[in-house]
Amino acid sequence: MKPPVFDYVRPDQIEQVLDILFQEGDEARILAGGQSLVAMLNMRVARPSVLIDIMHLKDLAAIRIEEGHLLVPAGVRQVALEDRNTLTEESPLLAAVMPWVGHVQTRARGTVCGSIAHADPSAELPLTLSALEGLVQLRSAKGRRATKAKDFFLGMMVTAKSEIEFVEAIKIPLAKPGMGVSFREIGRRHGDFAIVSCAAVINEEVTRLAVGGVNDVPTTMEWTGLDTNQIDDALNEFAWSLDARDDLHATARYRRKLVRCLGRQVLEEARKCTA
Repeated sequence: MKPPVFDYVRPDQIEQVLDILFQEGDEARILAGGQSLVAMLNMRVARPSVLIDIMHLKDLAAIRIEEGHLLVPAGVRQVALEDRNTLTEESPLLAAVMPWVGHVQTRARGTVCGSIAHADPSAELPLTLSALEGLVQLRSAKGRRATKAKDFFLGMMVTAKSEIEFVEAIKIPLAKPGMGVSFREIGRRHGDFAIVSCAAVINEEVTRLAVGGVNDVPTTMEWTGLDTNQIDDALNEFAWSLDARDDLHATARYRRKLVRCLGRQVLEEARKCTA
């Protein structure tokens, strides 16, 4: 199949993007890497009347440090973040996750913010943003607003972004001394969407575990004062609280088992990193 007819616009200024979104509403779609959108267009799942290509806007092209956060604008491709020399020091969890995002070919085209906006519950970047309690920066003709990851993802491919907004950037808190992180996922093949993925973040105050691929959104659980001998019980309770379902990839029982097994692995590894 081929997509229906649409207009293609390549703005020179962000203000033009905002004006088109304000005028067209849900008839307009942002085109960045296009790794998800183009497939949806070809299957006619998405039927926009206007595509707005933002990949030539210089203001959206550069990663930078801002107010204790790693700011990744909408025009940054995944490979640019993966190849950033200082990423391991700035966000070791993000550095560990990036090689698991899709394939080399898709990372060369796909954007970081595009994955966040698409909001697939099995994708690695929404999981990482949730685990690190990052922010999504939304912009419209009415202004900017920042929303927490847990408030941005509302359901499977459903977000808190309004029809006149676009994801301008994401903000990842910079790593702090004494913080331990870890990531694991199980999929049919490397680069496929995860059947279950787990990311752990441990610091002096809290132990946090984020799980993807089970609920309709990345789901996090926090514990304080979690001892090693309490991990199994805590993970079992967490696994049963998730809305695991059978599908063609895995049974609900298998998904819960993966939450318990991968969860223990990442928690133990993250704890070692804090030592």
